[in-house]
Amino acid sequence: MVVETVCGFHVVEALLNRAPQRVLAVYLDKQRDDARARALRGLAARVGVSVHACGAETIEQRVAGERHQGVMAEVRPAPLRDEHDLSALIDDRERPVLILVLDGVQDPHNLGACLRTAEAAGADAVIVPRDRACAMTPAVRKVASGAADLMPVYRVVNLARCLERLKSAGVWVVGAAEGAPQSVFDTDLTGSLALVLGGEQSGLRRLTRGSCDTLAHIPTAGANTSLNVSVASGVCLFEALRQRHNAVSTAARREPG
Repeated sequence: MVVETVCGFHVVEALLNRAPQRVLAVYLDKQRDDARARALRGLAARVGVSVHACGAETIEQRVAGERHQGVMAEVRPAPLRDEHDLSALIDDRERPVLILVLDGVQDPHNLGACLRTAEAAGADAVIVPRDRACAMTPAVRKVASGAADLMPVYRVVNLARCLERLKSAGVWVVGAAEGAPQSVFDTDLTGSLALVLGGEQSGLRRLTRGSCDTLAHIPTAGANTSLNVSVASGVCLFEALRQRHNAVSTAARREPG
């Protein structure tokens, strides 16, 4: 059985809450007996995962220099997902889905940063093409700072076909494209949404652009109008998060007494 190691309180706690069946064991620095460490022990006990006390040097050796905060876990690898699993992603949701689609991102640092941003923004998934795109390498995982183990990633054979499937399921597909007439800030991002961003060299491919419901640009104030894909992902995702928060707040104010 393949076993992976993850570290840091945020990642370990999230896995215990979201996917305890993946967690085989937790290792905690024996010097830590603060409130967060005690809460972690309690959480692990509730989901039936054993916690082992060990020296900090043991964790250091296992996580190869990553920031671990005195905690690590042995876990089963995240399940591989493809286009056949998309139905489970978009069906039976009580709230609109938020999906980041990356069209051919090849730099592992960019992919890792996009995963980290997507997890921070509360996205439900990241979709990438199987070919001509970066795989889930150790470099990606390191930059992602644990998000690679928390964010569902779908690798699909045909990205354009995948976008059409999302559209048929009621997901609004918005592509980020320089020169598009509409700003992302003026685009409604409150419903079920797939934000599509292109790779480092040429942006969105022709078939991908054609599969989007609409295109939107990110306004800039400086001379440089082209943003790194991970920065652009952050702008679009957090604009969607802002609009959704405002929509919920507005609806709450309108509810009677």
